[in-house]
Amino acid sequence: MALALVRHSQRPELWDRIPERFAGVVPEYNLHGDINGDYWNRLFEDFPDFQFVLYDDERDVIAGAGRSLPRTWDGTAADLGPGLDDSIARAFADRDAGRAPDALCALGIEVAEDHQGRGLSKVLLDAMAETARCAGLATVLVPVRPTWKDRYPLVPVERYAAWTRDDGTPFDPWIRTQVGAGGTLAAASERSSRITGTVAEWESWTGLAFPEDGEYVFPGGLAPLHVDRARDLAAYWEPGVWITHPAGDRRAHQGRSGGSGPDRP
Repeated sequence: MALALVRHSQRPELWDRIPERFAGVVPEYNLHGDINGDYWNRLFEDFPDFQFVLYDDERDVIAGAGRSLPRTWDGTAADLGPGLDDSIARAFADRDAGRAPDALCALGIEVAEDHQGRGLSKVLLDAMAETARCAGLATVLVPVRPTWKDRYPLVPVERYAAWTRDDGTPFDPWIRTQVGAGGTLAAASERSSRITGTVAEWESWTGLAFPEDGEYVFPGGLAPLHVDRARDLAAYWEPGVWITHPAGDRRAHQGRSGGSGPDRP
């Protein structure tokens, strides 16, 4: 399979296939983030060169997708901010104010289910670095959604991110893949992305019933969900882990991940 990097600015019609092509790759609730409605359309209008797919022209198949935004960053862990939502808002505020970006922030790295397990997540990471280089940006920032954090939803993400295997590599497969590809674990945040909805919406997204007020662990959740039935409101903060990547030549890091990582964001 010969895959080519195709940007939204080159073939915008390919993005009409994305919802169906990547259905089930991320949990349903992750498609309903509070910040998405304000910025989603502007993502493709204002930053089309930073959205791309891995595309097989011969078979007319999309194998993977990457979404990203340029943003300011002063190079410190503190200036990374709390996570995904803050970075999205910052990128658009930077653009509206005419501030020159310093780094490229990844919003999503996704591989279609029928192409997972082939190492395409690393290919997409390389494509993200290439995108940054083309824009004159020296760093790629990735607010990682840790793959196995849903197995330990009550463990603070700072502790979870620091866990290692016997060989010293990160415990989490997606963090391990990122670090093995040359990334540096820079920070962790309990409040990367906010998702709120009615109780009925969250019951639909998770397949669970929430019969009373309180904190609930739910399938796929990286932290508990807070349910307030009197207000008909269920609220969740998804934690994240910041990985920073130099946007230079990453080929020297290939094959040093200490294990195969997941093909998902």
